[in-house]
Amino acid sequence: MLTNIPQVKLGIIAVSRDCFPVSLSEKRRRAVADACGGGLYQCPVTVENEKDMLRAVADVTAAGCNALVVFLGNFGPETPETLIAKHFGGPCMFAAAAEGDGDLIDGRGDAYCGMLNCSYNLGLRRLEGYIPAYPVGTAEDIAEMIARFLPVARAVIGIRSLKIITFGPRPQDFFACNAPIRGLYELGVEIEENSELDLLVSYRAHAGDPRIPGVCADMAAEMGEGRYYPDLSARMAQYELTLLDWAEAHRGSREFVAFANKCWPAFPSQFGFEPCYVNSRLAGRGIPVACEVDVYGALSEYIGACVSQDAVTLLDINNSVPRSIYDADIRGKYSYALTDTFMGFHCGNTPSCKMCADRAVKYQLIQHRVLEREGSEPDISRGTLEGDLAPCDITLYRLQCDSEGRLRAYIAQGEVLNVATRSFGGVGVFAVPEMGRFYRHVLLEKRYPHHGAVAFSHCGAALFEVFRFLGIEDVAYNRPKGLPYPTENPFT
Repeated sequence: MLTNIPQVKLGIIAVSRDCFPVSLSEKRRRAVADACGGGLYQCPVTVENEKDMLRAVADVTAAGCNALVVFLGNFGPETPETLIAKHFGGPCMFAAAAEGDGDLIDGRGDAYCGMLNCSYNLGLRRLEGYIPAYPVGTAEDIAEMIARFLPVARAVIGIRSLKIITFGPRPQDFFACNAPIRGLYELGVEIEENSELDLLVSYRAHAGDPRIPGVCADMAAEMGEGRYYPDLSARMAQYELTLLDWAEAHRGSREFVAFANKCWPAFPSQFGFEPCYVNSRLAGRGIPVACEVDVYGALSEYIGACVSQDAVTLLDINNSVPRSIYDADIRGKYSYALTDTFMGFHCGNTPSCKMCADRAVKYQLIQHRVLEREGSEPDISRGTLEGDLAPCDITLYRLQCDSEGRLRAYIAQGEVLNVATRSFGGVGVFAVPEMGRFYRHVLLEKRYPHHGAVAFSHCGAALFEVFRFLGIEDVAYNRPKGLPYPTENPFT
């Protein structure tokens, strides 16, 4: 269960232009609430003027609402209705009632027209408002729009109350994980940067913590006998408690946290293990711990957790699938070309619930080569969570601030194939339609780093709406055949 994401309490405020019957908006508002089946707070104040607007905002705020539907039951008063978005602290969706009861004399609301003025006024005032793809509908239509708005609202609320905590600088030659923090502040995200020494001091202070045996027991229950190192569990439990306690002590004014921590090369030699399995456990609770101090990787993971209400991960867009594996296990069984496939990999930070049943806590092969004597039994290089990712739908995405300080994003939907990787780490065979072109004309062309966030469902539609609501103008996606990228050679 994710415990680090917002709970949305949604309210609805009906608005009415004074030359239309206020009862029309109120009747249509009640119909929307009924269509939602409960859980939607109905503001008793129908907004016709600015004083109504102030009273309505005060009412929904007192009711604990953190997101709103501003509902044009008729044409609506464009100034008061848009000022709701200014005076209310949370995200607001604007939608309008369709004509549907057959009375086009006294029962005509003209909200179709009113939405035009509403949108224009929002733009004049530079106010944020979520407008659905087609924002005019019946009560049942509006209820569906609200359902699609909820994950967007959840992500926006979470971002605006998020603090990203980092430990250490990025590893050498991982400049791609470094990005200007200005973009975080533009989004309303706070950041706290610490040294690895701060983390080590706190870790040592947790030695002998009486909670360690309980965490060890939980780890054993999660993994199952024979799938972890019993002598290593106490060290990892001590680290898990260190991070959780740091989050509580340092969240400050923020409600939610994410981490971006340096995990190599010094970490295993000083802490005595690899942090990957602990990172995976926190990610399973909705607390991303991005590898290699990847701040925007942590932010991307957190957005995905809010949208999907499920665990997410951060993986290297790592290596091509060998043609031998493609020919043996993919060709003729799936409708993907070789260039549609790749392997996503990290040392072991993916939550265990997203991996195949044979996953286990193991050791980091690359770090073992570097840090421990050749031929020796692994010790400090242990602590990764290894195994193939379970087959499922996925969304590969990232929000990034580039070297020029511009925020941009990408989204691509695909799947993890039911294909054995024959490799090490937390790894899976991924397939994304037209991945080869996407790789060249988005990931390379726009200089994205090697880390991609992965949500374990198709949630691209909601992510797209989140990024657009946040004002991200460049949101790229994997274009289908026949729709070329601006940089794609039309003659090939």
